[in-house]
Amino acid sequence: MSAPTRDVTGQTDISKMQLEPDGSFKRAPSAFRNQVEKGGKFPPEKDRYHLYVSYACPWATRTLITRKLKGLDFISVTVVSPHMGSDGWPFASVDAFPGADADPLYNAQHVKDLYLRADPSYGGRFTVPVLWDKKQHTIVNNESSEIIRIFNTAFNDQIPADKSALDFYPEPLRKEIDEVNDWVYDTINNGVYKSGFATTPAAYEAAVVRVFKSLDRVEKILNGKEYLVGNQLTEADIRLFVTIIRFDPVYVGHFKCNIRTIRHGYPNIHAWLRRLYWKNSAFESTTNFDHIKTHYYWSHTTINPHRIVPIGPVPHIESL
Repeated sequence: MSAPTRDVTGQTDISKMQLEPDGSFKRAPSAFRNQVEKGGKFPPEKDRYHLYVSYACPWATRTLITRKLKGLDFISVTVVSPHMGSDGWPFASVDAFPGADADPLYNAQHVKDLYLRADPSYGGRFTVPVLWDKKQHTIVNNESSEIIRIFNTAFNDQIPADKSALDFYPEPLRKEIDEVNDWVYDTINNGVYKSGFATTPAAYEAAVVRVFKSLDRVEKILNGKEYLVGNQLTEADIRLFVTIIRFDPVYVGHFKCNIRTIRHGYPNIHAWLRRLYWKNSAFESTTNFDHIKTHYYWSHTTINPHRIVPIGPVPHIESL
């Protein structure tokens, strides 16, 4: 007789998500925080690592953009279905959504299967992205901010010189990048979730006001500038882009971030967004609006119980 399967629905089912006593949303920290480094447990080797992502997830899309920018084609990718249900993120083998993949390594049915393969006692949420080691059959890292830095430098010896020369976290700009990342993450990247998942008017109002105060701040920074920090594309732009590209199609309506839209309320941010999307294929090719809109409106039944996915905005992103 086999042992009973451990109940992990509290880790997979977003409807069981625990909020703070005041009705506010607090994101749990990532658990797997290893590095890819020479001489380490996870050395930089071609065709050794695999990336599990969702096109819908902004955190996962950070890693897809950076992978594309750096030309890391030897890090293979599997995309999950956007229908995140009670078992978490499913693969195409159980939900054949267009653009989703089956798991090529273990034929896992859900992302949770990978986490429990890596650590049967794992007690956190089953999130994407997941950077997986195909040799040791385990998770290297599931924190997107660290994965993009791994991609930025760890494989520089194995890619063409023009790609290795690209540095999205350059030493002279690191202090300023870190400062921007800090408040952008808290009040914009995560701020839209604090607004959307709030269960009291006070928690919602506090969060949404902070979102727009920070968008006002970004608008001023981008006045007469093409990028957030310095005069070059950095991880600060990558990290903000993934939220702004979702803002009008999802966050304005679904997360009630409707004080202003990006396209009609923030001309500098809107121009910055469209330049990145239309002029750099790493941004356009990793943006899938069908996955994005379907995930949020279908998966968050506490917010949208009838799972109706809205048609607009039309277009999802305006032309330059």
